[in-house]
Amino acid sequence: MANIKICETVLRDAHQSLIATRMSLDEMLPMLEALDEVGFWSVEMWGGATFDSCIRFLDEDPWERLRIIKKHMPKTKMQMLFRGQNMLGYRHYADDVVEYFVKKMVENGIDVIRIFDALNDIRNLETAIRSAKAEGAHVQVALSYTLSPVHSNEYFVKYAKELEQTGADSICIKDMAGLITPYAAYELVRDLKSTLKVPVHLHTHYTSGLASMAIIKAAEAGVDIIDTAMSPLALGTSHAPTESIVAAFKGTPYDTGLDLKKLNVVREHVAKLRDKYLENGLLNPKVMGVDANTLLYQVPGGMLSNLISQLAQAGKSDQLETVLNEIPNVRKNAGYPPLVTPTSQIVGTQAVLNVIAGEPYKMVSKEFKALVRGEYGRTPAPIDPEFRRKIIGDDEPIECRPADLIPAELDKLKGELPEKYNEQEEDVLTLAMFPQVAPKFFESRSNKKYGVDSAHAIPAQQVHPV
Repeated sequence: MANIKICETVLRDAHQSLIATRMSLDEMLPMLEALDEVGFWSVEMWGGATFDSCIRFLDEDPWERLRIIKKHMPKTKMQMLFRGQNMLGYRHYADDVVEYFVKKMVENGIDVIRIFDALNDIRNLETAIRSAKAEGAHVQVALSYTLSPVHSNEYFVKYAKELEQTGADSICIKDMAGLITPYAAYELVRDLKSTLKVPVHLHTHYTSGLASMAIIKAAEAGVDIIDTAMSPLALGTSHAPTESIVAAFKGTPYDTGLDLKKLNVVREHVAKLRDKYLENGLLNPKVMGVDANTLLYQVPGGMLSNLISQLAQAGKSDQLETVLNEIPNVRKNAGYPPLVTPTSQIVGTQAVLNVIAGEPYKMVSKEFKALVRGEYGRTPAPIDPEFRRKIIGDDEPIECRPADLIPAELDKLKGELPEKYNEQEEDVLTLAMFPQVAPKFFESRSNKKYGVDSAHAIPAQQVHPV
């Protein structure tokens, strides 16, 4: 038994889960020094959807955000979420791009890199793990947790052992849909702890109402680190509240050692932000509650809202129940992928198409074909060859690591970055991941830098700052 360490998620996953990742750097700044004083094991503040949101909605440079937060929080480890070969984008990238991204994020201040793959295909993680080790970061590799006939404790323990042997410094149970029950958490943590030498970390969402109970049982089984969120941005689709968990463990063998008075300084600021988000409509009170459908259909909250939207657009809103019942069939046919970005969207959309068409797989999305073909990697269960042929026809299935088919592309990407936008070495990575959005952001950043009205912008290369 040992003290539980806490990763605080208020600067990333808490607001990603509740307000679509819209917390700005200006809103974060007043609480950074107080957060740094608490003594968290780490603060998750980058990666996931933050990068996309910064340049698409907030007109912020994500690299600058990282550097500024690091400067204000010198005592606390900076943590981020990284989708392996996908990086923070939505396709697989060549190895040289992944290596360069890892190098740059560590240079800019990231200490802990949580790396995961939607299919739990270890081949999609190897380059990111190797690069992060080479840069001296703490490499935390996540198991994408889900329930299915193939996802047993034995499956997860075997996978975790392989990850440890590949170089993981800690293993995270990534329960993105809030599916893990208290006793399942106890058994999985117990089995992992009896097999691994590295620490075990539990990440679970409050969506189903089980998170706090799961954390307590995980602690009893020996979990080393847990994810929580400051209480004003906890619960619902977010995480268990930090202050409540700290209070629950106080005076026990699992005592976090954190001070509720120091936490309260942070809480007061986050409470003001929550009031602001409720007033401006960013925070929908519905996402603060428990959604028991998560347990019934194993559908994460964000995926459910996508399904409702897709059906409404097709004029089939009354078919939601049918779609929810179709999802397990699609998932089984596709080799039981965990429902996390991007597989949740792929499986959900295909279930909608099956219902709208009135016949399974009469219409097939491009992404579902890619999943079945093997473009995203190896699925947890093998896909039936006959079903695969039905979906991809005579196309050759991909058996190798998908990134093996991508030639080196960093130099090509550098050549595609216009000189007037190239203000820092990291810009090529921003462009690589978001080729449609990045140029608009670069233009806006350039205009702001030189105090130019965008309607009368002077080309950046003609401006010579002192």
